[in-house]
Amino acid sequence: MTDAVCEDVKIWQSRSLEEVYPIVYFDALWTKIRDSGTVKKVAVYLALGITMQLHKEVLGMWTAHSEGAKFWLHVLTELKNRGVRDIFIGCVDGIKGFPEAMESVFPATQVQLCKVHMVRNSLNYVNWKERKEVASDLKKIYRSATETEAQEALEEFEGKWDPKYPSISKSWRRHWADLMTFLKYPPEIRKAIYTTNAIEGVNRSLRKISKNRGVLPHEASVLKLYYLALHRISKKWTMPIQNWKDALNRFAIEFELSLIHI
Repeated sequence: MTDAVCEDVKIWQSRSLEEVYPIVYFDALWTKIRDSGTVKKVAVYLALGITMQLHKEVLGMWTAHSEGAKFWLHVLTELKNRGVRDIFIGCVDGIKGFPEAMESVFPATQVQLCKVHMVRNSLNYVNWKERKEVASDLKKIYRSATETEAQEALEEFEGKWDPKYPSISKSWRRHWADLMTFLKYPPEIRKAIYTTNAIEGVNRSLRKISKNRGVLPHEASVLKLYYLALHRISKKWTMPIQNWKDALNRFAIEFELSLIHI
């Protein structure tokens, strides 16, 4: 049975994919394996796609001993080799170098950095007594209706907090283009892309399963366990975007896509 599952994983991992995915979420989770008598951590990379028919689909799983843009470049290249021609929006938690990796493989893709992670990272600079106030002021930026309004909110934030926490506004300005991608879209699309919650929900389910198993014997066992778990988890997935036809028409205009065959 174990050998049969291994073969299923290989077939699943190398299967052909659809040509176009409107949204793909990228993330990695860590688990423990035993290697030559030593317990080590291994990163499991995941790509969760939203198809043109509004179905969620895990495009693949990959293991590595570190998480970084170089390995994501490998993942993106494999997706392209398996038939993916275009991704409209790639959502990620803020890995350094990921936008550049995406641009090198899918140059037309718009990257959306997760604002939840951005806020969390920003608050690492802030003392506990002021975190609530700083978080409230950051919310004014990403809850803005337009990019102009968001820029004004950032300027207000800079005037208030730069004397004490200058690194926060510098970070937001450095990542501004990829943080504000969602403002190009109507509310139903914004809600689906401004965080990586969709894939993090998958990760949480997988972590619970691996935690109950303890330390796994090798990387192949991790992939087998997660592959079987995904089949069960996917049965409970819900639609990520309401009014999908309207969303597709918006994507058609933005990416000059023909909807004749949709």
